[in-house]
Amino acid sequence: MSLLIAPRVHDIGFAVRRLLPSRACQRVGPFIFLDHMGPALFERNSTAGDVRQHPHIGLATVTYLFSGALMHRDSLGSVQRIEPGAINLMTAGRGIVHSERIPADVREAQSAVQGIQTWLALPMEDEEIAPVFEHYPADAIPASRMNGGQVRVLIGRLDGLESPVRTCSLATCLDLQLDAGGVFEVSLPAQELAVYVAQGSAEVNGDEVAEHHLLVAGDTLRLQAGDEGCRAMILGGEPLEGSRFMHWNFVSSSTGRLKQAASDWEAGRFALVPGETGSIPLPR
Repeated sequence: MSLLIAPRVHDIGFAVRRLLPSRACQRVGPFIFLDHMGPALFERNSTAGDVRQHPHIGLATVTYLFSGALMHRDSLGSVQRIEPGAINLMTAGRGIVHSERIPADVREAQSAVQGIQTWLALPMEDEEIAPVFEHYPADAIPASRMNGGQVRVLIGRLDGLESPVRTCSLATCLDLQLDAGGVFEVSLPAQELAVYVAQGSAEVNGDEVAEHHLLVAGDTLRLQAGDEGCRAMILGGEPLEGSRFMHWNFVSSSTGRLKQAASDWEAGRFALVPGETGSIPLPR
């Protein structure tokens, strides 16, 4: 049985549409968080919209842009600009701090920033691994043309294409662009799959899915684009064992570990981003 999830709009300095977690569904495979950012324009000669440094534990973030650019900095010393088509994968493990800021040239050109940020919960045995940051340029991501569209394999494998992005558990993430009426079918046994329609509309397994909605389905999808075509993200993977709990930017199989992370952030025990000042306080 499928589950349709409507977006909730949040203001984090700019508008994001949040699909996961929801009251009806915490996660799909390992994916436990899904935001559609923008499209947003940012004031010139300002810091409006910059996401100041903040911590994570127990998860891996995936940042993927449709337009614009972001500048990533983290407590490992990583400094990486991300542009459309590339992937930033940050595995927090036992703890990492990062910021995401709008580059000056993007502000000056009034280029719209739009994209997807999602989190993967980590398997229990990997929740406390050392943090790692990895960047994959757009030309490293495999793509395939098909009748009526294109698919990019951001994470996982599809029809002989394999993404270079390595995750701690079996996961799939595809960027699908279809012309009007175009059809895409995929079956990945043992994986939970969902479709997020970022632009346009589609019929998925017989259900109409409007723009900015997420349909959680089984391990088989048949997607047909609407009259204006569509851009959709397909994501999922093998379910993780056990429960996961969330508090702010922290994910863990232990509520005690969440409390410890919150206490560590408040007490200044996380390593910070080199050269940055200012941070996001723990929400109450």
